[in-house]
Amino acid sequence: MSRSPIHKNATAPVRLMAGSAQRRMATAMFPLRPLQVLAPTRTSPPVLTARRSHAHAGPKWRPVTVLDEWVAREARPISLRQLMVFGRSLTEARLIASANYVRTELPTRIAHRIRDMQRLPYVVVTNPHVNEVYDLYYTAFDTFRKVREIKTTEDNDRFCKTIRSMLKAHLPVIPKLSMGILECNGLMDAAELDKFMNTILRSRISRRVIAEQHLALTDTFSASWFSPGAKLSESEFIGEVFLKCVAKDVVERVAQAVRQILHHAYGPDVALPEVRIDGHLDANFPYILSHLEYIIGELLRNSIQAVAERYHHGRNNVPPGTKPPPIQVTICESHQHVIIRISDQGGGISREMLPYLWSFSKGPASQRILANLGKVPKMAATMQELQVADEQQQQQQHHHYHNPGSSSSSSHGLSKIPAPNPGTTSSGLPAVGSDSIEADSGRPASSSSQASGGDPNSSLASLASRPPNLRLGMGLPLSRVYAEYWAGSLALHSLEGYGVDAFLQISKLGNKNEQLTTRASMDAV
Repeated sequence: MSRSPIHKNATAPVRLMAGSAQRRMATAMFPLRPLQVLAPTRTSPPVLTARRSHAHAGPKWRPVTVLDEWVAREARPISLRQLMVFGRSLTEARLIASANYVRTELPTRIAHRIRDMQRLPYVVVTNPHVNEVYDLYYTAFDTFRKVREIKTTEDNDRFCKTIRSMLKAHLPVIPKLSMGILECNGLMDAAELDKFMNTILRSRISRRVIAEQHLALTDTFSASWFSPGAKLSESEFIGEVFLKCVAKDVVERVAQAVRQILHHAYGPDVALPEVRIDGHLDANFPYILSHLEYIIGELLRNSIQAVAERYHHGRNNVPPGTKPPPIQVTICESHQHVIIRISDQGGGISREMLPYLWSFSKGPASQRILANLGKVPKMAATMQELQVADEQQQQQQHHHYHNPGSSSSSSHGLSKIPAPNPGTTSSGLPAVGSDSIEADSGRPASSSSQASGGDPNSSLASLASRPPNLRLGMGLPLSRVYAEYWAGSLALHSLEGYGVDAFLQISKLGNKNEQLTTRASMDAV
């Protein structure tokens, strides 16, 4: 068996030398090779890998043999239709089967992403933010791999408690990863950083989907109104899957909430554009409602903000105070897809920002976005972000919530955002409490109309708490990750000086498997 390139004898000359000149010479003679220092290869002895020590900021390495066993396994993708069919006639046996699927699938999917992080250059993975995410992932992996086979409902209840605990613990993952990626600009190719970020986020969504689906099935099975084996009606949820998601209803509901947020933030002197909907107004499809709400929320918010700011300030040869034109939403239904087009006249996207539109490393804007990310300690990455603790609310006031990353125009707030009262959002709606887990647990019971901002547990209640002038640079990239997860797509066409058309395509049949990287990306090379 060959030895690792970083052998203890290789550093011996460094220890024999003294002085800065000698250390520089030693470094030149024996340069660090980040990939081989960091990543355990198939030719590296496990014992040597386990015994390597790193600086305080470096990852805490464990024996790789356990991880290798799970990385060798393939993830088993699922589709919305499978989730619906499996949960439609829920029995105890099916609930136990669901628990054991999640029990084995979670550590498998986490293991592949841990291996991806191990393959990053040393200088990237020792970034404190990336390192913190690595530790969270390994803790979750180590916890789930040790869960024994679920045989009873009592076993399942204990397992669900573990899932909820891990979901809550992983709330900082998205802002931490984003901050780490921004801080590593220039240390690694930007395209490779974006590829890594997309893979990590898509895998994260996949784990949340199967975990939250099982939690929802467990809640349904334990509900007093539920009769085991009884089929659910088409107007209801099966777990987290909304069987009849009407595009028009979602757009109207989210548009109303976004307008309410911006009206509160900008004040009565700023005219907001209307949102008009045309096309196939009865188009419906099975979908995870929180995913669709997040995407539509980001797109509408960007468009309404861009139009309001342009016509209030008089940008692009528009006289100040001109009544803003409406946002036009067109819904088109075909045999296999539903396409939602959102058109605005907000002035378009500047040429300087176009190269970074779908990137998590925002180029010239990276430092400003990095500062904003520091104000968002936790983010669930739906529209259901948690509020920070009351102490942080008093210190940071209105700066703690998620905002869409890339606007259709320049990002200048029109007025200061009043600080929300404790226990409420900035629009006066009840806030999502800090005891909530990351899961989208606030789904409507029987119809989409109940998923309005008036429900304190709904995603829209939390959406109302995000100040418009806080840009995080991830709204559009993350929306595209959500859109592509169920084999859909998201595209933007910008006419600088006029406006933007956004096209969201959704697979309406629910028969497409989740799109995820099933193996560690570096293992496939």
